[in-house]
Amino acid sequence: MTTTPGPGPGLAPVPSPAASKTPTTDNRPRALLATVLAAQFMALLDVFIVNVAAPTIGSDLHASGADLQLVVAGYAITYSVLLITGARLGDRLGHGRVHLAGLALFTAASFACGLAGGAGQLIVFRLVQGAGSAVMIPQVLSLIQRTFTGEARLKAFGAYSAVIAVGSAAGQVLGGVLVDADLFGTGWRPVFLVNVPVGLVLLAVGRRVLPGRGATPRERGRGLDLPGLVLLGAAVSLFSVPLVLGQEEDWPLWSWLSLAASAVAFGLFCGYESRLARRGGAPLIAPRVLRHPGMGLAVLRIMAVMAVNGGFLFALTLHVQGGLGYSPLRAGLTFAPTAVVFGVVGLTWRNWPAAWQRGLTPAGFALTALSVAGVGLALRGGDHGGVPLYVAYAGLGVGLALAFSPTLTRALATVRPEDAADASGLLATVTQLGQIVGVAAFGTLFLNRLESLGVSGAYTSAEALLACTFALAGTAAVGAVSGLVLRRR
Repeated sequence: MTTTPGPGPGLAPVPSPAASKTPTTDNRPRALLATVLAAQFMALLDVFIVNVAAPTIGSDLHASGADLQLVVAGYAITYSVLLITGARLGDRLGHGRVHLAGLALFTAASFACGLAGGAGQLIVFRLVQGAGSAVMIPQVLSLIQRTFTGEARLKAFGAYSAVIAVGSAAGQVLGGVLVDADLFGTGWRPVFLVNVPVGLVLLAVGRRVLPGRGATPRERGRGLDLPGLVLLGAAVSLFSVPLVLGQEEDWPLWSWLSLAASAVAFGLFCGYESRLARRGGAPLIAPRVLRHPGMGLAVLRIMAVMAVNGGFLFALTLHVQGGLGYSPLRAGLTFAPTAVVFGVVGLTWRNWPAAWQRGLTPAGFALTALSVAGVGLALRGGDHGGVPLYVAYAGLGVGLALAFSPTLTRALATVRPEDAADASGLLATVTQLGQIVGVAAFGTLFLNRLESLGVSGAYTSAEALLACTFALAGTAAVGAVSGLVLRRR
């Protein structure tokens, strides 16, 4: 008998369908986990590492503002559009094989990005990078789900949760280090080329430790659902592109029409998937996954916490580099306290007293709200914040970890192994969309506020940041309320 999260907020002894296996004592599962999480970390770095390098890229390639936004967000768009299909490919062809194929594509695209001779080339190669990640990343959760059982599975989910958000802040730090170093006069190019040796090592190790077997006959019988892919891709693209480019284009009519069309496309997708499931087909997302206890609320929470995380990183990066004049290295190191604390809490929260487990998620959102507002207040005078700023950074790391890690772990811990691909694709897509929404919504608020103030300088930038952090705090408060609703239930 093993334990999985029961109906309450703590861990109750509930039989797990996957727990019939005897946990292995060899090192292969550990090597597998280290390999796939290293690939996950590398891919996550590329979501954020370009933020710090963007000014240098723009100067070197003479890129326009719209070009830079597509360099930053093109990766995220193809990543979010193709994630669920990537999960289904793993379900059909074997998760180990598909993970390695995605890793190879990602590594090759990183090399091409590092050698790009113009903004157009870089945008195209970033789109390919995102496609490689979309094929590679969904296999991580599926491999964890199918390799580990009971307590070992929960610990593996904890490590995954720590990696997935530490990567966001670490990307800012590493981007600053590499751009500031200007290795051999290459400027921004090492932010992409660093992936090449890491990817080659992971490919070599992965061929030894990842399962090479194909899918079962039942899994191979599940089609790719191409009509569903087209509808979902249209919905995500129509939603993402105006969010990315709307601010640059001053929100023209097409951006609002695109957002409205995305809602229509998403409605068509949901209707088609439901009809396909009733006919006995294989929809991209099995309806039973969406009906899984707690999954709907988990989607809401993950969307909220990743929107806060993405919006905060984007706005603070603009403030410390533009308003305070930090170098890329110092700007990147600004996020180190949050990243370190997030990683520690993400790996240890399950060892905290059982009496605390019930309230961790709402407490995490509440602490996030207080901490992000504290950052804005500490920087409101246009100075460097002092000790209170670093206390707020640490509090934010704790809050984000408690809001994200328990939510993800509990949502996935009881999903049936045959639904692992659908669930991992769904939550990975929501994670990415949350980042896009956060950058677009709160980045727009920051930039509009900065423009309306009309005067450049640290104090003006600090005022814009303060307005943005209060909005971020409000979003985190919504997450706290959702946690309290679950607690009452």
